[in-house]
Amino acid sequence: MMTSVDTDLIRVLADPLRLQIVILLAKEMLCTTHLVEETGARQTNLSNHLRVLREAGVVETEPCGRFTYYRLKPEVIASLAGQFADLAESARTAADNKRSCP
Repeated sequence: MMTSVDTDLIRVLADPLRLQIVILLAKEMLCTTHLVEETGARQTNLSNHLRVLREAGVVETEPCGRFTYYRLKPEVIASLAGQFADLAESARTAADNKRSCP
């Protein structure tokens, strides 16, 4: 049973705008223009966050003419969810474990 969580991925998703992007991309593929409209973020700021998400392997791109569409990689989110599920199971089984004080 794994009891660790991918802390690098947690840091990537901890940013509110990046999390908002992930939530939006969970519903549909969107281009930068759509994401600017949905989030209200500046295009340059959004592009920097999308770069971080791409480098972390959370999203992938698909060129479409002069636009680039972004797609969430569900297996990455599922893996993280599995890590948290393992952590919760570990906590359940350790509920009666108590280390004595020196």
